Amino acid sequence: MDWIDALIMGIVQGLAEYLPISSSGHLEIFREILGIDLSGAEALEFDVALHVATVLSTIVVLWREFMPLCVSFFTLRFDSNFTYVCKILVSCIPVAIVGLCFKDIVESFFGSGLTVVGICLIITAALLTFAYFFRTRREIETPATLTDTPHDITWTDAIVMGLAQAVAVLPGLSRSGTTIATGISMGAKRAAVARFSFFMVIIPILGEALLGLKDIASGESATAGSVGAVPLTIGFMASFIVGCLACKWMLDIVKKGKLVWFAVYCVAMGVVCLLWK
Repeated sequence: MDWIDALIMGIVQGLAEYLPISSSGHLEIFREILGIDLSGAEALEFDVALHVATVLSTIVVLWREFMPLCVSFFTLRFDSNFTYVCKILVSCIPVAIVGLCFKDIVESFFGSGLTVVGICLIITAALLTFAYFFRTRREIETPATLTDTPHDITWTDAIVMGLAQAVAVLPGLSRSGTTIATGISMGAKRAAVARFSFFMVIIPILGEALLGLKDIASGESATAGSVGAVPLTIGFMASFIVGCLACKWMLDIVKKGKLVWFAVYCVAMGVVCLLWK
């Protein structure tokens, strides 16, 4: 992998991790377009770098909300912030089960062509469209028709969004799109759903990164190798910088209820993937 490929992949990861268009799916698409064929260790090393970069961008953008959560949880204050962190932990249980028990099955969907990516992108579009017409459009245009007012994240919201995140491990099924659409459909506040969605991915990504580093260190990955310091650094920085911008942008998009436009994009890209030869 040269530095240009690394730059492109970093930009793609930074954008697609937050926008509801699937980072895993778009990484697969651009690997196909660019003809990138990394060995097991190289792919793992590069993916870990990109995902850690986007986690750091989440922490940077949401620093004012993130630090009080850490302080309350680690000092056992048992206040609303402590409860919020507990909800995040609960939301991570389903994806942890999938990662530990069905890792091989999930990984079999990656690197096997773009058909699965195309189908999952269309499913993502359907979820975004459903959330818009079921909740967001009525909330914006005719709030009087709603039987309940938008609420903060509840325990039920956390569990259901966690289940949605576990399903969204498939390439092409957007994690942010799936979890945000789920939370909005359940009647939670749009801004609260977006923040919770971004926070709830931190633990799974860091956990996956630690396991990946363990595999690299122990030599358990399929083939020994290294992407190289320059491409790795460029990919990391591109993913971090673009991720910061995309995170801020996505928060604003969700507040304004404009996620439905990404459904159009996902359908178009899904069709392209299904027709790709």
